[in-house]
Amino acid sequence: MSKIKFTALLLMAATISLPITVHSQEHPNLIMTKAGIEKVRKNLGTVPLFDASVASVQKEVDAEIALGIDTPIPKDFSGGYTHQRHKLNFIIAQKAGALYQILEDEKYAKYIKDMLFQYEAMYKTLPVHPQERSYARGKLFWQCLNDSNWLVYMSQAYDAIYDTLTKQERDTLENNLFRPFADFISIGNPQFYNRVHNHSTWGNAAVGMIALVMNDEELLQRALYGIEDDGLEIGGRDNDGGFIKVEGQKAGFLANLEDPFSPDGYYTEGPYYQRYAMYPFLIFGLAMHNVKPEMQVFEHKDNVLLKGVDALLNLSDADGEFFPLNDGQKGMSYYTASLVTAVDIAYQYGKQDPALLSIAEKQNNVLLNEAGLLVAMGIRDGKTQPFAKSSINLSDGPDGQQGGVAVLRYGNEDLTAVFKYAAQGLSHGHYDKLSYSLYEKGDEVLQDYGLARFVNIGQKGGGNYLKENKTWAKTTIAHNTLSQNEQMHFAGKYEIGSQHHSELYLYDDANENVQVVSATEANAYPGTHMHRTLAVIKSAGFEKPFLLDILKVNSDNKNQYDLPFYYMGQVLSNNFSYDSPAILKPLGKKNGYQHLYLEGKGQPATTSTQFSWLGNGKYYTLTSATDVSDELLLTRLGADDPDFNLRRDAAFMIRRKDSDNTVFASVIEPHGSYSPVSELSVNSDSHITELKVELDNNDYTAVSINDVQGNSKLFILSNNNAAPSKQHKLKVGSKTYSWRGTFHYTEM
Repeated sequence: MSKIKFTALLLMAATISLPITVHSQEHPNLIMTKAGIEKVRKNLGTVPLFDASVASVQKEVDAEIALGIDTPIPKDFSGGYTHQRHKLNFIIAQKAGALYQILEDEKYAKYIKDMLFQYEAMYKTLPVHPQERSYARGKLFWQCLNDSNWLVYMSQAYDAIYDTLTKQERDTLENNLFRPFADFISIGNPQFYNRVHNHSTWGNAAVGMIALVMNDEELLQRALYGIEDDGLEIGGRDNDGGFIKVEGQKAGFLANLEDPFSPDGYYTEGPYYQRYAMYPFLIFGLAMHNVKPEMQVFEHKDNVLLKGVDALLNLSDADGEFFPLNDGQKGMSYYTASLVTAVDIAYQYGKQDPALLSIAEKQNNVLLNEAGLLVAMGIRDGKTQPFAKSSINLSDGPDGQQGGVAVLRYGNEDLTAVFKYAAQGLSHGHYDKLSYSLYEKGDEVLQDYGLARFVNIGQKGGGNYLKENKTWAKTTIAHNTLSQNEQMHFAGKYEIGSQHHSELYLYDDANENVQVVSATEANAYPGTHMHRTLAVIKSAGFEKPFLLDILKVNSDNKNQYDLPFYYMGQVLSNNFSYDSPAILKPLGKKNGYQHLYLEGKGQPATTSTQFSWLGNGKYYTLTSATDVSDELLLTRLGADDPDFNLRRDAAFMIRRKDSDNTVFASVIEPHGSYSPVSELSVNSDSHITELKVELDNNDYTAVSINDVQGNSKLFILSNNNAAPSKQHKLKVGSKTYSWRGTFHYTEM
């Protein structure tokens, strides 16, 4: 779009000083209402968790008030002082607004008013941020995303003190600060605002929230439906590698509510960014519910926002930490403030599910509004029930037809396998079709690396994404999945990957002792078809459940296949010999291989290769069916990393050369424990003596597991017919097996 057109749009927007439609309305009306606040005030002193939350916020806000207000001229990336100061300002202002409404203490209203007028005086002449890295630079912050954060929170603060201001004061703030701010992040930056992405969700919510406070219909329409004539080029790119605009794609809050969510509530960017986006989704959704209930935002797409909260909670491990699918920082959990918001709102506006109270109880904090009060009252009144996470299969894509993510759980998260067969995941997606990670309770057994970023740590790239996110974290070899010829899935190109998704073949969790998920991928490498099946199995002869992993590959050409397992712990033993180089060298030159040191190289000594390690006081053994021609590689992350931006994680890798059609079969077996206090080692050896691919053809694959007690287990998969009613009959060795359904498991 030309500068002339941008200027014309901005001038046109600047002349709109009155809302298109004017209705009388009362304040507050966003996340707090007059009726809700009356209920809160009436119950003060009688609801322990709510009272404690008020006291905690009051202590925090009072300390900031005592320090005085600082609105410095912006200059820093995230992590720097000016960034952190402006961020803290909007957080404290929002909290001060809630305190003013609840406690009716004028000092909180005065604090917000003074802060807003400092911003009003600054914003009139404020240029764009001096840091130039972002595709959409903000003014207060280095990117429009953070400016949108500011407006979402400041809208709530303004709403809380709206009635304390004179009309002249409101006009000054709205004409000199809020409307110019909303115009800048929207029509001034359509490449940020007019797309489907978590960034745009924040922008849409920001414009919509201030529109509701100011009763500005023009801004509200822009928030809900985007900018009709944005001047953006179809197929334009952003600096994250994602498309800005797609032919026929809608924009605005409702489009962001529609497209990224599947009918199951899974958000295509992954749980880390779902957590981040749920705040603007739910806060603006609540505001719309209070001001424009006829829009039925909470009911949109069959209550997908409320389903999203449930999906997100189910995408966490036993400690409440979200699985780091796609770009995701490890350690982010449902203890974050955005999930306090999500749980409280979902409780009030869902079915008041008592299981949500158990999460809120762990969070030990609630919103300072009616939703938070209801949660705290439910806990006080003994309504809490456990939030029991079980196995779940979540579809991806707006219609649920673009793959998905399956989580197989045994028992009380004694073993959890997270299998990703999803769509690309927008610009935050990784090139890791049919990858998985494995957990025992809250401990990682086989890990997903997550993202390469030190969020808000200024010393590391200004707290922003590091180049290693593209050169390592997004690459295929960085995940527990198949790499072919040292290339990335879809050649590492977003425009290719975004056109394809894996296909679910089978999901069956009916029998807790044998839970199976299976999916196929036919586009990651042209001419190659991958079919991966995971089974969480609890056998009577094994102390703990184990994971059976079968990866069947069919290709039109001979290839080199690499299958890594990123284990977490200290190597204990293996049944093969290997050579360790005197000088460490990278495993390859690009596509992530340049970051892997080759620490050891050997070959299988038997057809069942075993590799054991100790992690978090627990023993694990990987047993794989191997060919004598396979190479066994021990790798460690850290090559080509002069700034030490990457963790020094290790992997065991099976390399199979000159192969077209083949099967990788493995078992990951948790067993035993070690206590550093008693120094007692229990059950440190594997139960498995042999793992063998008994049969493999186009129709069936059969894998046997033999244990130290002389028992045998057999798993058979029908490769081409997943119909549950299909009757099968197959001879494996000297025995014939008959069964109905896609797979058959037997113990002998």
